[in-house]
Amino acid sequence: MEKKTGLEGYYSIVNNKKMRFGYTTGSCAAGAAKAATQMLLEGKKLKYVDLMTPKGILLHLEILHITRGENWVSCAIKKDAGDDPDATNGIEIFTKVEKIQERGIFIQGGIGVGRVTKKGLEQPVGKAAINKVPQEMIQRELEDICNEADYEGGLLVVVSVPKGKEIAVRTFNPRLGIEGGISILGTSGIVEPMSEAALIKSIEVEMRQKVENGAKYLLVTPGNYGATYMKNHLSLPFQENMKCSNYVGETLDMAMSMGVEGILFISHIGKFVKVAAGIMNTHSRCADARAEILSANALRAGISLESAKEILNTVTTDEALEIIQREGILDSVMKELTDRILFYLNHRTYNRMLLGAVLFSNEFGYLGETEHVKELTDLLNLQYQKG
Repeated sequence: MEKKTGLEGYYSIVNNKKMRFGYTTGSCAAGAAKAATQMLLEGKKLKYVDLMTPKGILLHLEILHITRGENWVSCAIKKDAGDDPDATNGIEIFTKVEKIQERGIFIQGGIGVGRVTKKGLEQPVGKAAINKVPQEMIQRELEDICNEADYEGGLLVVVSVPKGKEIAVRTFNPRLGIEGGISILGTSGIVEPMSEAALIKSIEVEMRQKVENGAKYLLVTPGNYGATYMKNHLSLPFQENMKCSNYVGETLDMAMSMGVEGILFISHIGKFVKVAAGIMNTHSRCADARAEILSANALRAGISLESAKEILNTVTTDEALEIIQREGILDSVMKELTDRILFYLNHRTYNRMLLGAVLFSNEFGYLGETEHVKELTDLLNLQYQKG
């Protein structure tokens, strides 16, 4: 029989599929802390704990691995990420709560909880990567229990994740400068599958970390194709690249708000050809006008009407490029495209940033670049040499 968690009936619709909600590592830590404190101060033995999340959803969480000492109790809650492809799904979050003489509630990270080693994250350098909202959740729940139990002493709360170090290598943490384990996260307490807001937030977090560690110029790729091409073919600080996924517009907006002075994009043409028409979310469900954009720019470069119509019937950008190359105007078409890409990048940022883009394809290799690429390359290499 399936255990009830309180999330029954909560789901997102993603690509016409129902995707069930889950709960965050922060909710696991707070739920385990609440249960351990109730057992410590009230002498109860619990199988489940109820936890109200900041989103307003009441969770009903199973308590695992209860152990007791004279002045402490430890227990765990297993994370359920719902249908989100989350690396931490199924991981067990332990919380040990211990009575201490000093008044107050003190929250620390134990084994498997990462430590912050770079500026720009929510917690300062040297602290455990337990974010503000999970800490507030723990604080609120434990204060309520202490008041009900008339307990006037202090509590030491240690959150640990035995498999955290192992799991962390599959997360963004190493890129962000969080070492030794996972982060205890969650602003709503709930995981919404494949949430665009969560993806954009992860881009913002990585960008802010780079900016606060001194970066004025950013090296950005939409995904793994761009990162691999950069590593193999370009003289750039590959290890410093960050991914923007499909969110070109949001990446530019966030960079402008943080005072970034320039961005160099390295992209497969299949993504960035859309930017040449002012499309700033490159996901196919938002716009798939690749053939139309290539055909229009090929016409500008002098291709025949018959060949332009042939491009309109292609499925992939490589098919279209074969036609353009056959007509001997590949360089001219790339010049048309890159000029328009730069125009729309500048338009999005009101010409307040130095911007550039390099285009490639897996079959054709290097295709072209906008103005300012050489200048941005020099600035990025200088920035990271100094760093």
